[in-house]
Amino acid sequence: MARIEDRIADLIEPAVAALEFELWGVEYVRAGKHSTLRVYIDHADGVSVDDCADVSRQASAVLDVEDPITSEYFLEVSSPGMERPFFKAQQYADYIGEQVAVELSVPQQGKRKFKAQIAGVDGTSVQFIVGSGEKEETLSVTEASIKKAHLIPQF
Repeated sequence: MARIEDRIADLIEPAVAALEFELWGVEYVRAGKHSTLRVYIDHADGVSVDDCADVSRQASAVLDVEDPITSEYFLEVSSPGMERPFFKAQQYADYIGEQVAVELSVPQQGKRKFKAQIAGVDGTSVQFIVGSGEKEETLSVTEASIKKAHLIPQF
């Protein structure tokens, strides 16, 4: 059975694309009556508040018809922002060399939560450089084993 986020992404992606935005990702946070559905959109020219409102109206219309979430929830539409969350392996490709914070579903090489540099992407796997100097190692992680990951902005 597909995750609810994947099902919602499949449902709303055509509406988001019709408005000329990229559906960056979907996140569903369950909290009873206070559950939140976050939809992240991106565009080469950036994303404005009005853009988010337009996508929210379209996504809401699709979700009202398809009704994939039977309980109450709040719908939030936003840009991925500076601490851009990653949802798919291909999204890492544009950020090779950048720092990320990663949380894995299951520890790999003794690591479950770590900060690393993105070294590359190979299909559905992401390579990270963990540590520095003599303790530097490359960790190859499948997309499915990444629970959460986000960009660490450098100033």
